[in-house]
Amino acid sequence: MLKVGITGGIGSGKSTVTNMLRGKKFPIVDADIVAREIFVIYPEVLRQIKEEFGNEFFDEQGNIKRKELGKYIFRNDLSRKKLEDITVPFIIKEINSKIKTYEEANCKLCFVDAPTLIENNLHTSMDAVILVWVDSDTQVQRVMLRDSMNLDETMDRIRAQMPLLEKKRFADFIIDNGGSIEDTKLQLDSIITELERLKVEK
Repeated sequence: MLKVGITGGIGSGKSTVTNMLRGKKFPIVDADIVAREIFVIYPEVLRQIKEEFGNEFFDEQGNIKRKELGKYIFRNDLSRKKLEDITVPFIIKEINSKIKTYEEANCKLCFVDAPTLIENNLHTSMDAVILVWVDSDTQVQRVMLRDSMNLDETMDRIRAQMPLLEKKRFADFIIDNGGSIEDTKLQLDSIITELERLKVEK
């Protein structure tokens, strides 16, 4: 099975590309979905977060106040690193488990959608990496509009990730998502054709 990582930055439109792949019925492992699932699969994650950050980030039902915790950790690199140290190992474990399930089902191609694919070294276990890219101005505008954030909050989120220009060094394919939906679709179709050719050669 050919394992293909899809990454980008916040606001680059990675979800748009992933939804196009879903429409084509390709198997996808979505790291954002996995990141929510681990709280159910591994209750110890919640316990560790509560021990590290306190009860103030939990509601009366014991659920994480995701927005409040997000605002807190993105203002503080040390706190963000502590949260990642707790959650990332479980996220990677579940991602690998889902990949194995697709392999056992004899799938030909599997896409792993992960915003921090490179930061967490998941790219090293991929056969190819697709970067969904936009220019910095477009990125800032999209995040502010989509998430109703002010400029400071937006820049905190963007600075928490590896810059898109740096991610280019790790990419085998780049989709420029600054144009129309149709243009993005054409770029993706071309990449899929190339990946299917690589699969035959592999």
